[in-house]
Amino acid sequence: MLSVIDELKNIIIIGDRVLIQPKSDQEQTKSGLYLPPGVKEKEKIQTGYIIKTGPGIPIPSDGVDEDWKSEEDKLKFIPLQTQEGDLAVFLIAQAYEVRIKGEKYYIVPQRAILMLERDEGLFED
Repeated sequence: MLSVIDELKNIIIIGDRVLIQPKSDQEQTKSGLYLPPGVKEKEKIQTGYIIKTGPGIPIPSDGVDEDWKSEEDKLKFIPLQTQEGDLAVFLIAQAYEVRIKGEKYYIVPQRAILMLERDEGLFED
């Protein structure tokens, strides 16, 4: 998964959104039937791995932009609960499908994520 992150280093996610790579589910049912492409995509929820996250929810400034303030002081964010590498269960109706370098991804607002599974050792060698 690290190579995917390296390939997308120039992609910047804005605000409270995350970039999710869909998890490839098995296309065969328990009874042995093969599902045509698109059947899983029509479900209400999907799962996938969070590849990139936005900075968070912007906090409104106090309205006073002083010249002496540094750039970091002018804009602040409430960080997201999501982290890169988390497995997310999300509402597909609120996701936007994008193709980057031929791969399918979803841009999903944090409010559309129902559950996360975190594996702390996912990116360790």
